[in-house]
Formats: sequence, C-alpha cells, structure tokens
Amino acid sequence: MKARIAVLPGDGVGPEVTGEAVRALRAVAARFGHDFELPEAAVGGAAMDAGQEPLPASTLALARESDAILFGAIGSPRHSDPSSKVRPEQAILGLRQSLGLFANLRPVAPHPSLRHASPVRHDLLDGVNLLIVRELTGGIYFGRRTRDAGAATDECRYTVAEVERIARVAFRLAATRSSRVVSVDKANVLETSRLWRETVTRVARDEFPAVALEHQLVDSAAMLLLTRPASFDVIVTENLFGDILSDEAAALAGSLGLVPSASLGDGCRGLYEPIHGSAPDIAGKGIANPYGAIASAALLLRHSLALEREAAALESAVANAIASGVFTPDIAPRGSVPATTRAAGAAVVERI
Repeated sequence: MKARIAVLPGDGVGPEVTGEAVRALRAVAARFGHDFELPEAAVGGAAMDAGQEPLPASTLALARESDAILFGAIGSPRHSDPSSKVRPEQAILGLRQSLGLFANLRPVAPHPSLRHASPVRHDLLDGVNLLIVRELTGGIYFGRRTRDAGAATDECRYTVAEVERIARVAFRLAATRSSRVVSVDKANVLETSRLWRETVTRVARDEFPAVALEHQLVDSAAMLLLTRPASFDVIVTENLFGDILSDEAAALAGSLGLVPSASLGDGCRGLYEPIHGSAPDIAGKGIANPYGAIASAALLLRHSLALEREAAALESAVANAIASGVFTPDIAPRGSVPATTRAAGAAVVERI
C-alpha cells in the first residue's frame, strides 16, 4: 500500500514522541512492504514561533491532502496567556472542525507489567479493557463565548444530529466488543444532557436493539471509573465530560503517556495522537514516554489505512517492549534505571 501520512509534531515533547512513532511506522512499512510518505508541518506554538497562525493554511492543506494525520502535542509556555486571542490550542480545535473529526476514541487497557504504576488498587484492574468515545466538535468547546468586566459565559450547545452520529459510532464499536454501552451525561441538571439522553436512548432502541445501554451521571461515572472500572466496556459522552473522564481513565493504565487516541469523521481520514499534553517541563530531556504516540500510530494503521495485521503487530511490539521492562521514568518502578524516549522507541522497532 502507498499512503501519505501528515506528521504534525507540535510543541514540547511532541516532536520527541512523534519521532518514535514515525520510526515505528517506517519499520512497519519495511516489514510488510508498504510505502508510507511522511511529510512534516508546523502546528501550534511551533508555528507561532515561526510567525504563523497556530494552524497555518499550508498545514491544514497538507492534512486535507493526506490519508491520515499523526499529531504530537500542543501547548507552549511562550504562548500560555489565557487572555490571548491567539493560542496554540486553536490548532487542534481547528483541525477537528475543519476535517469533520467528530468522534474521539480513547482505549484504556492496563498492561499486567505496569500495575505498579497505577494508583488504583491492583485487584480492581483485573479485566479492565474499556473504550471512551468522546464527541469532539460540539458542546462547550465550540459554543458562543462572551466576556465583560463582571461576567463571562460559555455556551454548551448540541443538536440532535450531533448526538445521533456519535451514538452510532459508539454502538457500532460496542457491537464488535461486548455489546455494552454506558452513556454519560448530567441529565439531572443540564438541558443539553436531557437532549443527549433522549437521543441516545432512541438510537439504541431503533437501530441497535442488540446492544445493552445504561445511563450514568458524570459524577457517578467518575467515581465508578476508579472503584469499578471493569464494569465498563464502551463509554460514550459529550466533549467536556469525555476530555475529563479519559484523562482520569489514564490512571488505570498507569500514565497519560501510555494512552493513544483516534479522532475520526465520516470517511477514513483520521487524526491520531497520544492523550498527554506537551509537557514543557521535560521537553528536550529525552525522557518522555513514546508508547502512547506509537500506539496512536497503530490506531492509524487500523482505522485510516485498514491494515489490521500491521496494527496488531505494532500493538504487540509495544506490549512486548513493556513486558520486557523497558520503562520510561513515568512508569519505572522506584529504584530502577528508566529507559530514554529513544530506547523505548528502539525496543518497539526491534520487536516489529
């Protein structure tokens, strides 16, 4: 297969972890006989440092012309003023909206060798293998904003169509797993959540009768994620709740650096990134965890390029590297000598 994958490293540790994911993709291409073109472009704070917008027109054009996008991280201390009208984070929001990437998939399955890294009691991690499906282009992040001297507002708005399409994604994925979906909302307080619950219920009843649906309020779901995580399979929720819950669920895995994500739309093109931020405090030190970025590359192979065998091989290589004890500082046991970013990436490449 010949494919074009846009590489947008971004800020902080983004270039370091994305570099290892690119190395892994090149190794997959060499082993399985593919031709991956991997052009790179600036985005976020890196683009702003070059005198451009957070999402330059040329970068967006490259993303649109590519089969998939491999993304690093966004955020820079040089551009961190919350009152600024131009911020690095506008790049990722702009990519999601411009490319119609409305569904964010975040799988969490704790590795047996990393139970020491999770703050959650070890016996609670047995059987945990969940998938959070987060609506990505609606809700409070894209609503109307106002600000005056004494008050500010952020509008949270959802349409029936937006809820229907993300619900269908969750139910289709659940049908390939254990056919169980938990829909998370705040329907006891918020009108948007009442619309969400009514719509998800109707879609389940009319289109996916074989999938079991349960509703949870977001505060209850947040508690159960840490006290009964194995009870979840597929979780579907709105933008803000999904952002928060998926970071909480990363504690089950042991580190934000381990968790991949895929942002998908109606077609095959998707954007793939680890869920961690730019981590400017450790940028350039060679100690960032690349496993989440490499696992995101595996999701890219699966969802955008339909290369299931290759995706499974890359995921197996990551799992084997971890099982062999190649731990970066965020997941290394106390007293051990941690691996560098480069060494962890090399361990994966060796096992492909």
